[in-house]
Amino acid sequence: MKANQKFSKLASNQIIEKTVNALERNGIKTFVAENGSEAKRKVVEMLPDGAEVLTMTSQTAEIVSLAKEINESGKYNSVRQKLIAMDKSTQGREMAKMGAAPEFVVGSLHAVTEDGQLLIASATGSQLPAESYAAGKVIFVVGAQKIVKDTQEGLRRIYEYSYPLEDERAQKAYGMRSGVNKILIINKEMMPGRITIVFIKENLGF
Repeated sequence: MKANQKFSKLASNQIIEKTVNALERNGIKTFVAENGSEAKRKVVEMLPDGAEVLTMTSQTAEIVSLAKEINESGKYNSVRQKLIAMDKSTQGREMAKMGAAPEFVVGSLHAVTEDGQLLIASATGSQLPAESYAAGKVIFVVGAQKIVKDTQEGLRRIYEYSYPLEDERAQKAYGMRSGVNKILIINKEMMPGRITIVFIKENLGF
């Protein structure tokens, strides 16, 4: 299945501003960066030295070198590095608990509506507990091409654009297919400031 390139088009400045205002009303703090380097600097500013941080699988965070900075710089307590060193067959429950409620989460998502809803699709659901509730702070770095008109269009973007690209990546990286098995929709954040979005005016990620 080929990705529908309609969903790779960057949102206009006007639409970005409209979306930012809607997100702020929904309790989601929002910044806009001109490029990936600026977005990376903004996220790093939000992470205290020594903070416990879990990087979720994210092409956007990989492209702007955020994942590398967090997991390899030594400045942070990297949950990802700890999970990599563990044995899933014998420590699976411990790994699930560790990943469910870190102090900080850094990742991305698949669609943001102009009315301020967030859509996140997952094959396993492993990132959803932390992002939906249990993490102390959640930071999403998001290419402005992920802004859509409404939830229905967001679901189309997941199935017609994000999934085909992620499926291709998963087959190359893991030798297995991906899947849209679980979808999280965040309409509002009840703890204002818990979730922060950094929009990037570049086509980054799926």
